Amino acid sequence: MNRLAAETSPYLLQHAANPVDWYPWGEEALARAADEDRPIFLSIGYSACHWCHVMEHESFTIPATAALMNEHFVNIKVDREERPDLDALYMDAAVALNRSGGWPLSVFLTPEGKPFWAATYLPPVPRHGLRSFPDILRTIAEVWRMRREDLEATGESLTEHLRATARQAPSEQLLDEGTLERALESLVRSADPTWGGFGHAPKFPAAPVLEFLLRRDAPPELAAVTLDAMAAGGMYDLVGGGFHRYSVDERWLVPHFEKMLSDNAQLAACYLHGWLVLGGERYRRVAEQTIEYMLRELSLAEGGFASSQDADTEGEEGLSYTWARGEGVPDELLEPFEGDRFVVRGELGEPLRARLFEQREARPQPARDDKAVASWNGLALAALAECGRFLERDDWLREARRLGDFLLGPLSNPSGRLHRTWRNGVVRGVGYLDDYADVANGLLELHAATGEARWLEEAHRLALLALELFFDPQNGGFFQSPADGEELVARRKIFDDHPSPSGNSMLAYVLLRLSRIYGDERLELRARSVFGLIADGLEAAPSAFGFALVAADFMLSPRREIAVVGPADSAIARALLARFEPHSVIAFGPSETIPLLRGRSLVEGRPAVYVCERFSCAAPVTDPADL
Repeated sequence: MNRLAAETSPYLLQHAANPVDWYPWGEEALARAADEDRPIFLSIGYSACHWCHVMEHESFTIPATAALMNEHFVNIKVDREERPDLDALYMDAAVALNRSGGWPLSVFLTPEGKPFWAATYLPPVPRHGLRSFPDILRTIAEVWRMRREDLEATGESLTEHLRATARQAPSEQLLDEGTLERALESLVRSADPTWGGFGHAPKFPAAPVLEFLLRRDAPPELAAVTLDAMAAGGMYDLVGGGFHRYSVDERWLVPHFEKMLSDNAQLAACYLHGWLVLGGERYRRVAEQTIEYMLRELSLAEGGFASSQDADTEGEEGLSYTWARGEGVPDELLEPFEGDRFVVRGELGEPLRARLFEQREARPQPARDDKAVASWNGLALAALAECGRFLERDDWLREARRLGDFLLGPLSNPSGRLHRTWRNGVVRGVGYLDDYADVANGLLELHAATGEARWLEEAHRLALLALELFFDPQNGGFFQSPADGEELVARRKIFDDHPSPSGNSMLAYVLLRLSRIYGDERLELRARSVFGLIADGLEAAPSAFGFALVAADFMLSPRREIAVVGPADSAIARALLARFEPHSVIAFGPSETIPLLRGRSLVEGRPAVYVCERFSCAAPVTDPADL
């Protein structure tokens, strides 16, 4: 067993028996590299990653390959879900070198941590134009010995490039309605009119972009084509509910079979909003089945959610999810996957679905990465709260409250700061920007769904803490890592919303919502600073900034604040909560500590709704019919 045996991450533990002398990222590994003046081989992946498992089996379990690694390098293994700062930093380096990235991420560093060569999956023998991993190990070891200065120069240049992007000054371009309209026009041009999505295969579910389309006055078919095609089967699991990671083809038919909490949380909310905006019971059914999948397969006894399920079962991708002819699926619902295995696509009646699910449950099941990631649980909290609210599922709201307690309890330290991960009672890592942003957003949705003041107050507290920890007072926007976190070779800002909202976009959205509840213009100014750094990108590459467009759309929308005085289960509150109002904010009282609620009271003892604009309110409404 190597040093990974003492870790909690399931991904790292999977490599604990490798003959490679793996270290986790930390002072011990970096000190050894410095003391012995050796380059670092850094491998970054995650538990549900199919090609990560392939490279482990082909290379990291092979004694001869491990001997090469151990002789020439200090070898470090990182779970990208535990250390998104390391993943983002070195993925940017890989993209700068190769114009593409992915996992497993394979990076060679100087002893100081400066990257000088990077790739993704590397085969054990030359294949498909790729050199073999052992050959690359020998070559880099030789160049380090004979022409080290060349590698160090590359590392210095690349590190300076990474630092420079974080020092980007705000754009002078004005963000206005025209910006959003041009972004929408660009999305229309890049959309696949037949199968939906944006761009070509492989296709990832663009939940942030769909959220923008559903909140914007976009052509209804633009979102509907994608929602319909994704739900037809293949990438969407018709038998068990929930979505696989992405589709390798343009039809959303053949997936990579891992299932991620982050994807399913976003898509549950997205299909809920599709039902509320576009109608159609199919969207509602997909939202329900996705929440049911999350609760059945990913929920933890302590109240949080696990990260993912693997793509592979017993070493074979998709074994749990694919079917052979004669196993009970009508032939007309079978679409080819590999060999004699098929995926299910089409309309499944409930009796057939239940029978196939029971049959499938008897098979070996994929492994689960059971660590809880704060940001992904924040996304799950928002989805649970909204689906519980609009679908009138009190049981889901109870689960959402448990999740809120988990995030503010086991996943927080005594001073109220978030940890990154939790597993089996052990927390790891500081919270990053997306942790604070996603959890605060989830708490806002939980407040709106339950009317309980605690969740709003905690969302406000976490947002103010995020300002202290992550804001860049010089150029605006927010760093990914906290100011008192580990000092890497570069401190990064992340803006890409694909496939999940970036911490910058989500925190901007949260701050805008809170600014309208608390009357705090400083929060809006901090949010606006994000748009100054990405204004050009919103038009040039809108599919990469989908949730930033959501936040910008909210910022530019007419202001409406809704103060509700009285319980969330009152008739007028229920009538209000049934309405999808994405451009409004809502706060429940009475409360004299929350500015929007200050001075608002019951009307003759009855619950009341105050509809306000910049805290100037119309007469209170007590009759649901008057809403």
